[in-house]
Amino acid sequence: MGIERVGAPGSTAALALLNDAMKKGGAFASSYVGGLSGAFIPVSEDQGMIRAAREGVLSIEKLEAMTAVCSVGLDMIAIPGDTSAETISAIIADEAAIGVINNKTTAVRLIPVPGKKVGDTAHFGGLLGEAPIIPVSKLSSKEFIDRGGRIPAPNQGMKN
Repeated sequence: MGIERVGAPGSTAALALLNDAMKKGGAFASSYVGGLSGAFIPVSEDQGMIRAAREGVLSIEKLEAMTAVCSVGLDMIAIPGDTSAETISAIIADEAAIGVINNKTTAVRLIPVPGKKVGDTAHFGGLLGEAPIIPVSKLSSKEFIDRGGRIPAPNQGMKN
């Protein structure tokens, strides 16, 4: 599509165009066939995604941005095994916010790999593939997560 590598500027826009085309094609064919209805971005299951993550051009922040326009969410992302529960919870909360605010399905499959650090590789085998361990922010979200709560639905209008 003209993007040197996934993760480069323009990756989110390219993914949005791809996803739109897939959904329109799927709607056209839906009376006769079933199948894929949008773009997924699983890091461990695609050589291009693995390469971009390994080279450091595909960050968890870029992946999160791309989930606003793809079909699912953060998928098959290996992170350091010592990542705190609060950090993982905050990443899940960020993804939930994207889903709720955009009225779309999102999900999170983060894989904290015990004993692995940034730059190592986790091998899952079979169709699950392998994934480089990518960094997550070292900044704390503990106080925010400890507050609990939920992501509220947005206002749809200000008129009655």
